[in-house]
Amino acid sequence: MADRSAPVPGAPAAPPGARPRRRASLRRRITTAAVLAVALTLGVFTLVFALVQRAVLDDAPRSAATSDVDRAVAALETGSTPAAAVAGEADGAVVLVVDDTGALLAAGGEDDLVERAGSLVDASSGDRVRLDDEWYVVERDGADVAVTASPSPSASPSPSTDPAPSASASSGRGSDDADDLDPDDDPAGDDPTDDRDDADTADDATDDASDDSTEAAAPVVDRASWSVVAARSVEESQAAASASLVTLGVAIPVALLVLGVTTWLVVGRALRPVETMRREVAEVTAANLSHRLPDPGGGDEVARLARTLNGMLDRLDASATAQRRFVGDASHELKTPLATIRQHAEVALLHPEAVDGRALAGTVLGEEARLTALVQGLLVLARADEGALGVARRPVDLDDLVLAEASRQRAAAAAASAAAAEATATPAATGAAAPLVVDATGVGPARVVGDEGLLGQVVRNLVANAARHAAATVAIGLVDRDGRAVLTVDDDGSGVAEADRERVFDRFVRLDEARDRDAGGSGLGLAIVREIVRVHGGSVRVEASPRGGARFVVELPAAG
Repeated sequence: MADRSAPVPGAPAAPPGARPRRRASLRRRITTAAVLAVALTLGVFTLVFALVQRAVLDDAPRSAATSDVDRAVAALETGSTPAAAVAGEADGAVVLVVDDTGALLAAGGEDDLVERAGSLVDASSGDRVRLDDEWYVVERDGADVAVTASPSPSASPSPSTDPAPSASASSGRGSDDADDLDPDDDPAGDDPTDDRDDADTADDATDDASDDSTEAAAPVVDRASWSVVAARSVEESQAAASASLVTLGVAIPVALLVLGVTTWLVVGRALRPVETMRREVAEVTAANLSHRLPDPGGGDEVARLARTLNGMLDRLDASATAQRRFVGDASHELKTPLATIRQHAEVALLHPEAVDGRALAGTVLGEEARLTALVQGLLVLARADEGALGVARRPVDLDDLVLAEASRQRAAAAAASAAAAEATATPAATGAAAPLVVDATGVGPARVVGDEGLLGQVVRNLVANAARHAAATVAIGLVDRDGRAVLTVDDDGSGVAEADRERVFDRFVRLDEARDRDAGGSGLGLAIVREIVRVHGGSVRVEASPRGGARFVVELPAAG
């Protein structure tokens, strides 16, 4: 056996004094892998969470500042004054209105910020400015508002004519022209018709003056573009982001620690039965293959592993038992002919005058033939066990093999009968047995694909086995049925009990242990038949024969 500790050719030599590298235990590797996998997952999650949270939290104050700007712009465009548009106080917020010249018109919001609102006049949207030791984000928008200008003062127009003459004028004219007055004239000097005309003229002059005055007092309306600037503190969002990261920074190591401890305990508990089974299997040797592992029950992996190991131990035990029996039987079979040869050789050496050379040679040749057949059978079975039983795949006429074996068996039976008759002086008186009848009338054409030599050995072993157990007749049949070549060999002997119909194919099995070894054979013939039929993709079985004995049935795939 090769030394496992020997260095592999071509592999780098280990440095002197270096200890062999040992892999970590499965428990440790599983725990490490679980912790690393979860740590990587949580790390990626934390990075994504931090980026998303930062984007969301950074957008919150800017959205609030945008809302402040939109509200102030809407108020200005509906006619509110700048002071009313920016009215209201909110923590961390300031809103101001700037005219098109850059002058601050009004500011509102937190009182401390209103005092510093002048620094926001030139800020643009998205800028960050520092006010009151805090950072603020700025939003800016324009407002198109109507501006009303007051008119300049002017002199009121005076009427151009006097509706009635003054008293002095009237009295003067009367003193100069007193003598020229018509006695029919109005003594007061006033004509009613003339007075009404003068009154109408005065009213028209008053209405014109009033219209001119109204036009002069109307306000002047103009459009102006003002700017609304709002700022919101970002300190709260930054504080929230920092708190979240700190929380994750503390929670993730704690979670990994809990995961590692839990995985270590769970894996250790799960592997404890495996370690127990390992220790018990390590104690199993060739001397105690009957030892079995306790079945924990259930259907989990550990229970299935225990049952699998027990099944393996069953197979090893059965294999070891069969091997020991095989070696013992083979030793016995080999020892018997060798002992016979040795015995005859010793007798010939000690008493050469008492031993016939012809008889000694016949005995040695018979035992040598038995040894040769036994060794060949063992070789076939050994190759079959190793899967190295070479099969030459070619078409074989199975009926030719069967008919040839039937002829050979008839000749052997006739020779045996003749030898028995020659050995007896009066065959009829001693009741010598008649030759064995081999009936091959049931053999039909059938072709299979396989090794002609091995298939011939199958036919030979089955016919020889039937001839040993037959009383008078062996019948051979061969048919091609449903793509299968079916070979049957019947005898009219005692048959095989149903309980022994599977055991009869085991190696070195003789059902009739009391019969003579020469009649019983070595016990390998049927075992060889089963192995050869198996490698050809067929099957063999034994059943009751219509002739009263045993019937062996071989089925092989027919050639297409």
